[in-house]
Amino acid sequence: MRVTTWNVNSVKQRLPRLLPWLDQRRPDVVCLQETKLADGAFADLLREELAARGYEFAAHGESRWNGVAILSRIGLDDVVAGLPGGPGFPHPEARALAATCGGVRVHSVYVPNGREPDSDHYRYKLAWLETLRATVAAGPEAVMVCGDVNIAPADADVFDPAAFVGSTHVTAPERAALAELQAVGLHDVVRDRWPDQRVFTYWDYRAGMFHQDLGMRIDLMLASTPVAARVRAAWVDRQARKGTGPSDHAPVIVDLDEAPDGDIGPVVPPPSAPASRRR
Repeated sequence: MRVTTWNVNSVKQRLPRLLPWLDQRRPDVVCLQETKLADGAFADLLREELAARGYEFAAHGESRWNGVAILSRIGLDDVVAGLPGGPGFPHPEARALAATCGGVRVHSVYVPNGREPDSDHYRYKLAWLETLRATVAAGPEAVMVCGDVNIAPADADVFDPAAFVGSTHVTAPERAALAELQAVGLHDVVRDRWPDQRVFTYWDYRAGMFHQDLGMRIDLMLASTPVAARVRAAWVDRQARKGTGPSDHAPVIVDLDEAPDGDIGPVVPPPSAPASRRR
């Protein structure tokens, strides 16, 4: 069972990249974020292409912003859009979608950015994360939370901690909120598998950040203990960030029970000449 997550930064713009990637990596479950399409438009764009590849899908989107989706070749049951009882800004946004796929409750999440520390949007982010924590804690036991969490869990998950002082994504309250989510029994399976490796999932489009490997790890795959015990490979598909018209995020791939490509992580292919610091 291959489960993946990818912030595509507009599924319409990324379609020439997404469909060949599905054919190449053949994931069983795909969590997408920042689809930026209303549900009807998502279906019109992808229904035939996904059906031809054996995927069912569920989408929860908006016409210009946000948007999440789950594609599955192994079942798509008990779909829930949004976080019941969750906060809005000011209204609930399309940032969460859950479904049961192959016996695992899968959550595709696009956590609010937070914008500026101690802003209204920052407080919304913390409240949203608390609602997500409560939702996951309610069960079931076999669960994965996959997506763009807009938090780097530790200083090792950014290219230079000093460059982020005073910014969101690295503040103590955000990291504490993420830790509380994990405390319900979730494992950060990429970091658990590669505890000492340089692993990023996001690189800004500007200033050659990707080519210098000056990035952040903000796209996570969190799995409950029964699911984490099944992990055979966990890696970032950096190849999908290369070339023409990429998203600024790379997909994260987790293989359960068996690994078709072997245990090839943590980042495939590795950067050719990573820079260590940038001011």
